[in-house]
Amino acid sequence: MSKREVEFVTYCIGNLSERLGRSQTEIYNLLARSGILQDYIVASYDVLHTFGKDYLMEDLIGYMREKKLVA
Repeated sequence: MSKREVEFVTYCIGNLSERLGRSQTEIYNLLARSGILQDYIVASYDVLHTFGKDYLMEDLIGYMREKKLVA
């Protein structure tokens, strides 16, 4: 993973944590175990990093809902 991808992952985890009211550790674990972290966030970095913050968070939360990780 490149430095930019690591920074983007950190950005996503921090913002999801804030939006969902859960710890960053919990968000990281949910994303890592479900495959979203590697298979979606890192794999789609080139596209995802161009999204605005609100759109990106809604996209990620929607995907987490699909996988039944959040209500």
